[in-house]
Amino acid sequence: MKQTFEVKNVKCGGCAGTLKKALAQDFGEVEVNLEVEPRKITLEVEEGQMEVLKLKLRSLGYPLTTDELSTFQTVGTTAKSFVSCAIGKMDEKK
Repeated sequence: MKQTFEVKNVKCGGCAGTLKKALAQDFGEVEVNLEVEPRKITLEVEEGQMEVLKLKLRSLGYPLTTDELSTFQTVGTTAKSFVSCAIGKMDEKK
């Protein structure tokens, strides 16, 4: 089922590129809306895939806005998002 989720720390096209590339294998085509705040992603997610999606987003530094994270986890995901963003920008230039 196609669903839309709000995610944190998505700042630019580099972030969007990282999300699209990292999530494509498990979820197919991913749409990232950079025109709204908080940013939104739209993708095909089956009920049993929700935990996989949450963990994958956290590992990239882009947790769902509904995730309840500790201060340590919040700092960690923010730092990871900077790295993911930089990788996405480098991939754009290829």
